Amino acid sequence: MQSLRIVVVNPVAIEGEDDPAFAAQAARGKDLRIGLLEAGYNIIASLPADLYLPERIAQLQPDMIIVDAESDARDVLEHVVVATRDARRPIVLFTEDAKTSSMDAAMAAGVSAYIVAGLQTARIKPVLDVALARFRQEQKLLAELSDTKLKLAERKVLERAKGLLMEKQQLSEQEAYQKLRRLAMDKNLKLSEVAQRIIDAADLLG
Repeated sequence: MQSLRIVVVNPVAIEGEDDPAFAAQAARGKDLRIGLLEAGYNIIASLPADLYLPERIAQLQPDMIIVDAESDARDVLEHVVVATRDARRPIVLFTEDAKTSSMDAAMAAGVSAYIVAGLQTARIKPVLDVALARFRQEQKLLAELSDTKLKLAERKVLERAKGLLMEKQQLSEQEAYQKLRRLAMDKNLKLSEVAQRIIDAADLLG
């Protein structure tokens, strides 16, 4: 099985190396990289959360994004959400921010796993495995929901087209349906496509 290709995203460092917060974040980042490498993951880049992040994510096409933000991660998440808006990916956030409001906001933004005070190397692999499984399940549910909505929309189009044929050509419901089926077969189109063409033609003719 191919190793996950991971991008690690960190807050933009604005202080010097003698700043305690900077030093703490650097130490966390080092522990995270060690844990990922020991677990066999492929770190393809470590990026700052800046305006160029969406472009870099699009170029690198990672399998997963890990956000390492010791405290308030809202600004970092905003950049990550923008970067993954068109191509969803699992996002794992390691942080020390235990506020419920922060957790709720992160999960609403699309974070697959919100890990507080959990940056121990032994925990990294199981955390990422669970996050990936959850992401895949969510994507499956979203796909099923989208498919259900599409089928419902197609059914509405079909019913309207049948109604038009029944009204204009004095057909029964079964006869209207059979006519739609014949048209679809003759034109090598889906039933819903033929139905939509009939509706479009009726709308044009008023």
